[in-house]
Amino acid sequence: MSMLEHCCDLGIQYITVYAFSIDNFNKKQDEVESFMDLMLEKTEEMLKEDSIIYKYNIKVKFIGNLNLLNKLVRIVVDRVMAATSGNTKRIFSICVAYTCTDEIVHAVQESCQEKWAKIQQENLEGVDSEVSIITVTDLERHMYMAGCPDPDILIRTSGETRLSNFLLWQTTFCYLFTPNALWPEISLKHLVWEILKYQCVRPYLEKKKNDGEFSK
Repeated sequence: MSMLEHCCDLGIQYITVYAFSIDNFNKKQDEVESFMDLMLEKTEEMLKEDSIIYKYNIKVKFIGNLNLLNKLVRIVVDRVMAATSGNTKRIFSICVAYTCTDEIVHAVQESCQEKWAKIQQENLEGVDSEVSIITVTDLERHMYMAGCPDPDILIRTSGETRLSNFLLWQTTFCYLFTPNALWPEISLKHLVWEILKYQCVRPYLEKKKNDGEFSK
């Protein structure tokens, strides 16, 4: 919550955190249950009137295969998303029960179902249906992260240089920062330093993007 508040104070509109991977369900059962208990506690705190969620007018989105969460956590998650759906200042996305592999598979499945429904409807109406090809636009519309812009900066704590299946689709033009600090120790100074470094390389990244030298 303190890092979220720092982001809000710096005027950052979209903040996304990787809270729990689908792969983490393979951990010991007591570890998974401890995380779910912690998530339940922190999620319920978001509903309090004095929480920073309301102070900064933040819309909260839980991203991932939420059906994998236990029933009680899912209920509170749904309550938070419903309670903050009218907030418009910032969007705070929490990736839980998430991997980008699962996100892409979900987008492909949704796109196929959408195309098939369209073909069936056209057949019922007696319209000759042309072969429908799934495009990148179709996939991005059905991504869990649909509606949020691709990130400018990705902070991977503890000095790790792997993304662990996090936003792989969305980070083509993203600047990766890998501070040695563990997540509990990361602070405002790390965030400000990273933003300053990003501002130095931003013209280069935007030029490469506009020149089409990077592609998904």
